[in-house]
Amino acid sequence: MNRDQIKGGFKEAAGKIQRKFGKMVGSNRQESSGIQTEAEGKIQKAAGDVTDTVGKAVDSVKSIFKK
Repeated sequence: MNRDQIKGGFKEAAGKIQRKFGKMVGSNRQESSGIQTEAEGKIQKAAGDVTDTVGKAVDSVKSIFKK
């Protein structure tokens, strides 16, 4: 796991909490802010997934050429 995957997961969880809190207290502003934070977390986590996958692919190609 890389930093983006971890930070994205935390941001996604924080957004879910904020969204549910906003819904619970009837605040559309908090709810929409939570939705935005949750989406940002999902995007950051996905970027981390891509970075991780690319890194593994690069390592695989390097090991092929070392032989």
